[in-house]
Amino acid sequence: MLEQAEDFRAESRGLHALLADATDAQMAQETQFKGWTIDTVVQHLHFFNLAAEMALVDEPALLALFADLKAARESGETTIAYTDRYLEGLKGQALLKAWIETCEKVADLFAPADPKARLKWAGPDMSARSFITARLMETWAHGQEVYDILGAERTEHDYIRNIAMLGVNTFGWTFVNRKEPVPETKPYIRLTAPSGEIWEWNEPSDAERVEGPAVAFCQVVAQTRNIADVDLSVTGPVAAEWMAKAQCFAGPPNDPPAPGTRFRVG
Repeated sequence: MLEQAEDFRAESRGLHALLADATDAQMAQETQFKGWTIDTVVQHLHFFNLAAEMALVDEPALLALFADLKAARESGETTIAYTDRYLEGLKGQALLKAWIETCEKVADLFAPADPKARLKWAGPDMSARSFITARLMETWAHGQEVYDILGAERTEHDYIRNIAMLGVNTFGWTFVNRKEPVPETKPYIRLTAPSGEIWEWNEPSDAERVEGPAVAFCQVVAQTRNIADVDLSVTGPVAAEWMAKAQCFAGPPNDPPAPGTRFRVG
């Protein structure tokens, strides 16, 4: 069984519990992420969860969907506008209900899946394990702007190790994606989990290292916080360059939020 599927389920349920009593006005509230509303965030998560379901059970439908999305974008329609149109303007509590039902279905489908099964996506094919880990990461990352704007503090769990590992594994991708040479030295990573457990990656080094709370590291690699706004100790030029532009998700190069622009309100 893929434990990452249950981690995805748990993170989705946590976000749903936060929004369970949200009014339409609250759902229409603008977040600190690109002017998206909470409705926009949930629409985005819901659309790509629906696509994730297709990836596992109906590959032709997925390819047709992404071909249609690509054509729409080439004609000038944004992904956000396409998503709203695809979901027929679904918002508020009706959107929340549809989203969490799909979350549960996706978790149910991925839990017994072969971890090594290759699945199509917008970028390169991924294993089922990497695929559902990416859904966990995106739910956690986009959930951050919702928790932030509502002034809520998220209870973190050690399953964010999945996101931390994704961050570590995409060290090279951060540079390749920007068409930059990948540094030969990988910084030593030493993180403190929410439980207090210590997680380590790469060879120990005093010259190149990143050390501190795992939550902060995940926030930086998922670009929900600028490195200047978290309590991470960064040593060495390679580590500093990486943390200044780390990107653990697919797609074109994205810059992290500017210092001081992403924070919990209140």
